[in-house]
Amino acid sequence: MRDTSLNAARRERELSELADGGRVDLLVVGGGITGTGVALDAASRGLSVVLVEKHDLAFGTSRWSSKLVHGGLRYLASGDVGVAHESAVERGVLMRTTAPHLTRPLPQLVPLLPGTSARRAALVRAGFLAGDALRLAARTGSTALPGSRRIGAAETLRMAPPVRHERLRGGLLAWDGQLTDDARLVTAVARTAAGHGARVLTRCAAEEVTGQGAVLRDRLGGQTVPVRARAVVNAAGVWADEISPELTLRPSRGTHLVVAAESLPGLAAGLTVPVPGTTNRFVFALPADDGRVHIGLTDEEAPGQVPDVPEAAAHEVDFLLETINTVLTEPLSSADVLDTYSGLRPLLDGGAGGSADLSRSHAVLPGSGGVLSVVGGKLTTYRRMAADAVDAAVRRSGLPAGPCRTERLPLVGADSRARLSRVPAPRRLVGRYGTEATAVLEQAAGDPAAEPVAEGLSVTSAELRFAVRHEGALDVDDLLDRRARVGVVTRDREAALPAARAALG
Repeated sequence: MRDTSLNAARRERELSELADGGRVDLLVVGGGITGTGVALDAASRGLSVVLVEKHDLAFGTSRWSSKLVHGGLRYLASGDVGVAHESAVERGVLMRTTAPHLTRPLPQLVPLLPGTSARRAALVRAGFLAGDALRLAARTGSTALPGSRRIGAAETLRMAPPVRHERLRGGLLAWDGQLTDDARLVTAVARTAAGHGARVLTRCAAEEVTGQGAVLRDRLGGQTVPVRARAVVNAAGVWADEISPELTLRPSRGTHLVVAAESLPGLAAGLTVPVPGTTNRFVFALPADDGRVHIGLTDEEAPGQVPDVPEAAAHEVDFLLETINTVLTEPLSSADVLDTYSGLRPLLDGGAGGSADLSRSHAVLPGSGGVLSVVGGKLTTYRRMAADAVDAAVRRSGLPAGPCRTERLPLVGADSRARLSRVPAPRRLVGRYGTEATAVLEQAAGDPAAEPVAEGLSVTSAELRFAVRHEGALDVDDLLDRRARVGVVTRDREAALPAARAALG
């Protein structure tokens, strides 16, 4: 594999090379998890690839997820067995092979309180058993993800001390995967694609897109560069219909709350709370890094113009607080909410019914202008979506490529869990950078860059330097909002801003 570093100098050089002319095999529009996955799949098959993104890697939906690597249980409950099985398989691929450094097992706990009827408990238990069957069918062993079980009240309270004690009947426990960070996964996929020869160009808008190429507008320098391609894949997510107007998307907004871990003291599991009146919807309280807990998520219709950064509605905040409070001894209030974040799911319009009823399966659709669009799906199944899109491009354009290789292709920083445990670096860094954690430490070179950039934060200036030199961060927004991720909470972002400016300087 070639150099995986993304930075301003490489971007400038590769833009200049494109300006010299020539034809590439595949142009990919969109730098989220789907687009970077397509670029990696194609480049690893030996195709020449250009990926363009008008903003930054993981600018859109890909950074606003629950950070879960889902096994597909919810989709099984909805009768969508195909999506459920695909999710379980792809979860196993991520956790075993492609990104063990960015994933970890997460216990998910449903407390059995008076509000959870015996019938509802039986349904949840049956669902967890079905999830165990999916896990086994996907060949994910119990050493990676233990089987589900019922636990007593004492063990429930050990894992989730904030849960109400009165008339607690115990809990139902299952395991799923959790990402250290979703935007870091996108960056790792993009850098791995670059290591296989893909040109990854952020701040480049694709205009006049056809099945034979596009005009790239450099949003930093202002120049335009025409690119000819044998095939073009539209992976622009919720903006895909701007490139392929024949698409009919129906975006759905998912909102999360961010609270301090002290608001839910001792929480050591993903607290899973059934939404009253539903059979397959839950609100989660998910422990996260830096002393935070993320509470989500909603499923709201989001018609109209797509914003760059979606915002939570007041009624979504109220809904999440009201639902999670049904199981807590000390209810949370709006004063406990440090911040919120929302993402838009790029769902295909399936006709009647609410957005929660729309399928989460993906589709690869040819457009009238020859552009292939890949839409729908979910973060966990990005690799399968990418493989299907590249397969379609290969068939349609006769590209000289073999079968997909990404099922066995580790991302940059990945290694076995045994080897990761021996990396001589703090565990927090290994969980974010894998085997590259030592390279991050080298950025400090013994100076204060090894220290946190601000009180109450764990991110260091060394990480910010690494992001500029190797992860394609071009400005403070890239650094704080999509590499270090401290921008999720406004006050944390403000505290880290001087360090981000220094790293860029």
